[in-house]
Amino acid sequence: MEETPPTRTPPHQGRTEDDIIEEHMELWWSRDPVKSLVCYTVAVLLIIICGIGGIVLLSTTTSRSGEWRLAVGSTLCLLALLVLLKQLLSSAIQDMHCLHSRERIDMLKSGGLSDTVVLLISAFVILICGVVLYILSFSREQSGPTTILITMHSVGITLIVCGAFIFLGLLIYALVIFYKSWATTRNFHFRSINVFSVSGQLSGSRNATSSMANLI
Repeated sequence: MEETPPTRTPPHQGRTEDDIIEEHMELWWSRDPVKSLVCYTVAVLLIIICGIGGIVLLSTTTSRSGEWRLAVGSTLCLLALLVLLKQLLSSAIQDMHCLHSRERIDMLKSGGLSDTVVLLISAFVILICGVVLYILSFSREQSGPTTILITMHSVGITLIVCGAFIFLGLLIYALVIFYKSWATTRNFHFRSINVFSVSGQLSGSRNATSSMANLI
């Protein structure tokens, strides 16, 4: 009499998707599409806003207000180029498939650690420029024309608001990512406990059944 082979349990659907992602390196770059899309959109908006703001300040530079307009405009243009360079670098590395480390890909992909660092630097630079302009608008109140000081004051407040808004967005983003990671870890822990409990109950019932059969 031939023995029938044991039945195989179907693999878990989530586990199968994880295995597919682990096998194909090109899928590592887009494992979290929502997070990648949000960070990519924020980066594009930051490039456009900083670029347009820097160009406007540089194009309206005059002999009386040339110092601060030239400094702030150049800083904003360089900041826009920095964010653009990061996006182009990530795309080039992804297309060339020159990275085979999961940690480095998670760091350089859109929504990874590099985006967080670039946005944090951008917020810090914008906030510093705004604070400096705000302070200078009061310190030069008696020596400069009123129109230039009002413009400097307005630009300083605008930059401070933009820098604080980016900081607040980064804080909310970090809290959401931390909460999702904590919730995922907690659900996995509860599932492990439930599987262990069910396995223990099944093994206990099988032992009881075998004991009853031996007694009979």
